[in-house]
Amino acid sequence: MLLATENAPPGKRAWYGMFPQLGAPIGFLCSTGVFLLLTECLDESQFLAWGWRIPFLASALLVLVGLYVRLRLTETPAFQRAIANEERVRLPMATVLAQHPLALVLGTFAATATFVLFYLMTVFALSWGTSALGYARETFLVLQMGGVLFFAATIPLSALLADRRGRRAVLIGATLAIGLYGLAFAPLFGAGSTAGTFAFLALGLALMGLTYGPLGTALAELFPTAVRYTGASLTFNLAGIVGASLAPYMATWLAGRYGIAAVGYYLSVAAAVSLLALLLIRPRAGEA
Repeated sequence: MLLATENAPPGKRAWYGMFPQLGAPIGFLCSTGVFLLLTECLDESQFLAWGWRIPFLASALLVLVGLYVRLRLTETPAFQRAIANEERVRLPMATVLAQHPLALVLGTFAATATFVLFYLMTVFALSWGTSALGYARETFLVLQMGGVLFFAATIPLSALLADRRGRRAVLIGATLAIGLYGLAFAPLFGAGSTAGTFAFLALGLALMGLTYGPLGTALAELFPTAVRYTGASLTFNLAGIVGASLAPYMATWLAGRYGIAAVGYYLSVAAAVSLLALLLIRPRAGEA
């Protein structure tokens, strides 16, 4: 993310920063496609015995590509200027915790709704769809793959808007929409029709793209260059822990105890928390 944004020309930072974000929908499509292909070619016993290992072994090729790229990278111009100005710090994590705790906390909660939404649209939706709604796993995965296309389509759209209107403004608008979507969660997902289920997935994942596209850029801009990598990484991963680690289990418990509408309210509450954090964030000078 930092390599993309810190090498971006003026006015194009969110647009450059959205390309790493496209890895999420592309990865979902690839992994789900491989799973569906294997289940078509192998019976269940073959898949459980050895077939599931094929994607993991094939991913070793991606590791080699990633290693090649990382070994050939150079520092960004922004970080080279920080070194030249003797702004580099010895312990970036300690500096973030000591000098930028508010940015760390607000950035974490600002991104929480994004992760809650993603895991509700993927992990929980698949579980609920194949159990409570009676879909075959393969059928629901195809519906999810169709929904992920909307995820991929709205990432560049959100980046264009973020460069024109500001990252924070786009995230606030997307978070408001996520909160409203939570209120419509039960009517859409509980409709019982394939068309209704697809509309539920397409709309939810489209909102995911709107919030996910400028998110990495926005988190990076919370911190000065010398600790930007550490600060952005901490906020992104802490938001994943807060938003993603509990979401599938909390949603399953809520749905089983109070019904599917409670899951939507859970999403709306997460959106309200993220909205409050976004409103409290004050962009750094020159950022949006």
